[in-house]
Amino acid sequence: MDLNKSLRLAIDTGKVSVGANQSNKAITTGTAKLVILSSNCPEETRDAAKSGETPVYSFSGNNAVLGAACGKPFPVSIIAILDGGKSDILNLKAN
Repeated sequence: MDLNKSLRLAIDTGKVSVGANQSNKAITTGTAKLVILSSNCPEETRDAAKSGETPVYSFSGNNAVLGAACGKPFPVSIIAILDGGKSDILNLKAN
């Protein structure tokens, strides 16, 4: 699986929450199906993401690389996938 391609397809065809506030809300309400964290995600955000039942995938790049993979012109530390759309992103295993 090409993670960057799958992530972009999920953003374009599915439903994704970008950023700590939106992602944490999706985690606490149980609507997030997968959480993706950048390698330099703040510890507080990482702990909040891992405290729920949602699978958490640790992205190998930092927040600037994750932001670019999402097509965003800004750094992104956390993404919650609510609906993968036409992407196979939900096949990622938590790590």
